[in-house]
Amino acid sequence: MASWQIRSWLSNNLRRVASCSVSTQAALPKNTSAAFSLIRSQPSQYIVASLAGRKYLLAPKDLLTVPHLKDVRVGDVLALQDIHEVGSRDYTLRGDPVISSSRVKVDATVVEHTKGKMEVVFKKKRRKGYQKTIKNKHPYTRLRIGSIEFSDPSNP
Repeated sequence: MASWQIRSWLSNNLRRVASCSVSTQAALPKNTSAAFSLIRSQPSQYIVASLAGRKYLLAPKDLLTVPHLKDVRVGDVLALQDIHEVGSRDYTLRGDPVISSSRVKVDATVVEHTKGKMEVVFKKKRRKGYQKTIKNKHPYTRLRIGSIEFSDPSNP
């Protein structure tokens, strides 16, 4: 191909890409209430929430295994407080640093308290006759994530 053919091909493709990006930006929401209603209208949503000191990407009906949570029993319902991001396939809304719990509500139900696999640590000092085997199972709590509920758009 000649250099002028390459330039015309590039300009045509760049023009096509630019027109696509301009058309997708036209559907952006104007404010947070509009963004919440757009996310609510999507068939599937997700959240990014902090629980037990870590961030998790969660969707409704997910089964989440976290380090053992004290003072909770099987069947207890926990309200997730630190929600950092809410989104769907097309739209994402990030908090600064978190989204208010009055805007988004997500519940997690304690399903079970369980233990992980057996971990074996073997310690030995050579020529001293010292040998020690330590076996441990870490405790975990399993949670079932409930539905993502958004507040009424008329109430900020």
